[in-house]
Amino acid sequence: MNNPIKLDYDDIFNKFTLEERIYRLRCVEAWSMNIPWIGFPLADLIKMADPQSGAKYVAFETLYDPKQFPAQRSWSSIDYPYVEGLRLDEAMNPLALISVGLYGKTLAPQNGAPLRLVVPWKYGFKSIKSIVRIRLTDKKPPTTWNRSAPSEYGFYANVNPQVDHPRWSQASERFIGEGSVLSSRRQPTLMFNGYEEEVAHLYKDMDLRKFY
Repeated sequence: MNNPIKLDYDDIFNKFTLEERIYRLRCVEAWSMNIPWIGFPLADLIKMADPQSGAKYVAFETLYDPKQFPAQRSWSSIDYPYVEGLRLDEAMNPLALISVGLYGKTLAPQNGAPLRLVVPWKYGFKSIKSIVRIRLTDKKPPTTWNRSAPSEYGFYANVNPQVDHPRWSQASERFIGEGSVLSSRRQPTLMFNGYEEEVAHLYKDMDLRKFY
C-alpha cells in the first residue's frame, strides 16, 4: 500500500461515516438470520490506504492474546491468530462492511469487538471477528478454516445451495427469528445468500464447485 495507516478505536468513529445495514447472515451450518449491523464500507478503508498496482488480495488477522484469552492456546482445533482473506475486488464491493456494532449497540466481545468483517454473500465464518491487522498483498492469503479442513472449507466460501458441505446439505436453511430455535422454519438457500445481483459478476466464468 502507498499509505500505510494505523488507526485507534476513536479514529474509526472520527474518520468514517457509520451507517446501519440489515444483512442476511448465512452460517455454514445451515441456519440463517437477519442482523442490523452498524459500520462503514471496507472499500473506504482500502481507498485510504491507497493500494499499489500489484495488490490482489486483502488479508485479515484477529486479536491474539492467550494470556487474556486462554482458549486461544488450549483449543487445538485451529491455530491462532485467526486469519481470513478476500480478493481485492471482493473487498471493494459496496456490500463488504467493517462493523463496529449491531442492534444499535457497539460490538460485544462475543460478537467480534472491536471490529469485524461482514461479507453477506459468504458463509458466516468468512466474517472474521476482532480484527487488529489488515494487509494488502499480491498472494492469496491463508484462511483459518481452509487451512484447518481444506476438504470442507474453501477460500471463497460463497453461499451456494448446489455445493453441499461434505457432512450436510446446503440446499435449505433454518431461519432463526420466528419462534424458538427448534420451531424455526426451513427455507431454500439462495445463491450468494440472496445477493446474486450485486456480486455474481465477481465470479463470472469461475467453476464455483471447484472454487467453493
